[in-house]
Amino acid sequence: MAKLRKGSAYNQVLKRPYTRKSKYRAKNFIRAAPHSKVVRYIMGNPNKKFEYTLTLISKKELQIRHNALESSRQSGNKVLETKAGKTEYFLQLRKHPHHMLRENVLASGAGADRMSTGMAGSYGKVVGLAAQVKKNDVLFVVNVDKKNLPIAKEALIRCKNKLPCKCQIIETKN
Repeated sequence: MAKLRKGSAYNQVLKRPYTRKSKYRAKNFIRAAPHSKVVRYIMGNPNKKFEYTLTLISKKELQIRHNALESSRQSGNKVLETKAGKTEYFLQLRKHPHHMLRENVLASGAGADRMSTGMAGSYGKVVGLAAQVKKNDVLFVVNVDKKNLPIAKEALIRCKNKLPCKCQIIETKN
């Protein structure tokens, strides 16, 4: 199995590369896109009215890979589900990984000059998806009542620890 590159290799938000998707396969520059690893965007009880809203905000402009978003969602949801209960919170992931990450693999070592084409036609192969995040963008939103407020803060801290950026938690009363 291929090993993932470090997340810092894709952190920079650069000009979006040309990712042509056409209904005609021959006109696509990207033949197939991988599926997002994010399973769910809304968790808990969306119908109940809660007293407090906590938001997790990014303090930096960067790209966050879909596997980092999914792992932070899982860890935060697990804390809320086990300590507060399945109907006592509402957690929402607000960023969707749409941006395709590409890699132009070059062989190295003896005989590498005969294996790769260099930069000729170097669109690269899609290796994953990422969400492009601007400064002060909302990543997660948690709605809870007053009794579950410390649990929600702990869940957002767990989410923050899995993300590759500095984040801030903001608490507001509804």
